[in-house]
Amino acid sequence: MRLDVPMLRLILASCLLALPMTARAGEAVTITSPAPLPAAHDRARLFLGGSIDMGKATDWQRDMIAALADEKVTILNPRRADWNPAWKPEASDPHFRQQVEWELAALDSADIIILYLAPGTQSPVSLLEMGLHARGGKLIVLCPDGFWRKGNVDITAARYGVEQVSTIEELTAVVRRRIGAVNRALSAAN
Repeated sequence: MRLDVPMLRLILASCLLALPMTARAGEAVTITSPAPLPAAHDRARLFLGGSIDMGKATDWQRDMIAALADEKVTILNPRRADWNPAWKPEASDPHFRQQVEWELAALDSADIIILYLAPGTQSPVSLLEMGLHARGGKLIVLCPDGFWRKGNVDITAARYGVEQVSTIEELTAVVRRRIGAVNRALSAAN
């Protein structure tokens, strides 16, 4: 039987997905698009939203994953190593559709959503995600000076009570506190 590249990716993603779910309580599990989201919601879920800009932005997601490696959290990372810039940003492109649908499902399933809007980026999809989730109480926004629509972000965050932080270190600390609160609530519910 000859397997094509998409089939091999699916098999590999399935195998890798099975491994992290055996992680100990204090070890982060990272799910990267397009791997399926886990069925069990027994730990906090964190979506890493923010600047990617088709791969031009620094890989801040990698740094955040490393910083939270000791946390009991499932990290939902939309930045994928196999992204192909040739995919058309159109609903008819199956690869693009898969990415957008994964992101929407991951955002909905997340308990905490980070939006890091890096200076020098535009991040229009992240702005859309902020609009979708500004009223939900899940967002933590880091939008330093130099982001092209910082004023819009600041005003929207203030209006809807979105928590804003000033540095990556502060973002990490706030995320850690929220992970703890979510995990306590999940434990109490079980």
